[in-house]
Amino acid sequence: MDVQARTRFVRLSPSKARDLARRIQGRPVSEALDVTGHCDRKSARLLGKTLKSAIANAENNAKLDVNGLIVKRAVVDEGPRMKRFWARARGGVRPIRKRMAHLTVVLTDGTESREPQE
Repeated sequence: MDVQARTRFVRLSPSKARDLARRIQGRPVSEALDVTGHCDRKSARLLGKTLKSAIANAENNAKLDVNGLIVKRAVVDEGPRMKRFWARARGGVRPIRKRMAHLTVVLTDGTESREPQE
């Protein structure tokens, strides 16, 4: 059964978080928490929070055993951009794009959840 958690509109460039998301994908939950806990980057802190939220969802909502969970998917999608301008010489301006990201973590216990067909 799959359980997911999503953190949206995070002030973080998606390209800076994707490498860590790829690193935790396919690992058991305990290993993924170690990876995010030992990294000093902002993306590690935010992915760790999202991962802990997904673990809580699995434990409380889906009644799954935490020890058997695996990170099935960790995705960092592009969010909206805040557009600002920076003053330059001789009255000119240059655009600044402050990027945002949507973080999604999907956990699985390895079993397929199939609904009965009629």
